[in-house]
Amino acid sequence: MLILGGLWNWTLRQQITSFMDSVDEMVDRAIHGREKMTHFDETSLSSLEHKLWRYIEINKANEQNLETEKNTIKELISDISHQTKTPLSSIMMYSQLLAETPELSGNTRLLLNEIESQSEKLEWLITSLVKLSRLETGMITLQSTVSPVIETITRAVSHIYTRAESKGIGIQIECDPLTRARHDHKWTSEALFNLLENAVKYTEAGGSIMIVAESNEMFTRIDISDTGMGIRKDELEHIFKRFYRGYSARDYEGIGIGLYLTHKIVSIQGGFITAASEVGKGTKLVVFLPQI
Repeated sequence: MLILGGLWNWTLRQQITSFMDSVDEMVDRAIHGREKMTHFDETSLSSLEHKLWRYIEINKANEQNLETEKNTIKELISDISHQTKTPLSSIMMYSQLLAETPELSGNTRLLLNEIESQSEKLEWLITSLVKLSRLETGMITLQSTVSPVIETITRAVSHIYTRAESKGIGIQIECDPLTRARHDHKWTSEALFNLLENAVKYTEAGGSIMIVAESNEMFTRIDISDTGMGIRKDELEHIFKRFYRGYSARDYEGIGIGLYLTHKIVSIQGGFITAASEVGKGTKLVVFLPQI
């Protein structure tokens, strides 16, 4: 009995090994598109191979459809960008030329200034939507490298400093020059600028903004704290959604795309962002960027 049991066990192991080898060969052939093994004989292995080939064929067809859709979206975005920039530039140029006419009445000049202002906002909106679409469709690839974050922070601050100064808002930075993170300098700077722009917009004149950067073993965190009007707790979970604007923010200009774009830029680089706020006391947004 022991001999028969041992023989049966050995035979079973051989069959299992042979079956697994066949499955391995079958999967390898299917992945690389080589000739099928079983040629549709009436076995379980043949049925499995047929289903595997069908699965791979469906996946390949789906990938081709997605690639086709992606290329269509790329062309559409490029067309939108091109077709809107030209008329917008013309509107802005003509309004500026008209504004230089000396005999214009005061009301006409005010209307021209409004046209120019709204045209600039529309240009910014289109540019932001095009950037966002390119990020979401993979048309833009972020070039992340391990580098000091102080340069990225100061670049973002330089773009908002004049606006902050005009409101008497002080900006302080605490960041060791050796503090580093893996990030794309240009795009991360834009993400931080969006956060700083909101901080300046929603902070009363004479307020302050504090930027603190520090590293741990896995992430570098960049805290941006302001003394602005704050965000209600029930709204915090929604602020990174596309086109979302809080109840209090509706009294200010904006369309609710800046935080969404920032969240997208940070997450593409393997980071994440959190928010904490108290109404009437201010908001802290924390960006986490990976170390490696």
